Amino acid sequence: MGTSPGQPPAGPQTQIAGQQFEPSTTVPHAPPAPLYRPATGTPTNSLAIVSLVAGIMSFFAHIIPGVGGFTVAIVAIVTGYMARQQIRQSGEQGMWMATAGIVIGILHIALIAIIVLGVLFAIFVLGLTLFGASRH
Repeated sequence: MGTSPGQPPAGPQTQIAGQQFEPSTTVPHAPPAPLYRPATGTPTNSLAIVSLVAGIMSFFAHIIPGVGGFTVAIVAIVTGYMARQQIRQSGEQGMWMATAGIVIGILHIALIAIIVLGVLFAIFVLGLTLFGASRH
C-alpha cells in the first residue's frame, strides 16, 4: 500500500541536512526588536517645527513668484512667536525650534534690507559717476 499525500513514508528514513522536520537547535525564537521607538516624552509643538522649516526655506523661496523669501521669513517669525506662547502654556517641546525660526527669519529680513540698501546706493553712485552732478 502507498502513503497518502502530505505524510512522510513509513519506516526508517535517512535525514538529509537541512530537511529535518524539527529544528536541530534549542534556541528559543524571540520576536525581533522594534526598529523605531516612539518618544515617550511630551510632544513637539507643530508651530515650532513650521517656524524652523519656514526660516530655513525662506532662503530658497525667492524663486517662488508672488511669495518670495521675505514672505516666508515673516511666516517664520510669526509662527515662532506663536509657538513660544503655546509652549509656555502647554509645556510642549520645541522652544529651541521656535527661537531658531525667529532668529533665522529676522536675519533673513535684515540681509534683504542690507542688499536693497546696497543696490540703491550702487544705483546712486553709478548715476553720479555716469551722468555727473552738474550745477547749471
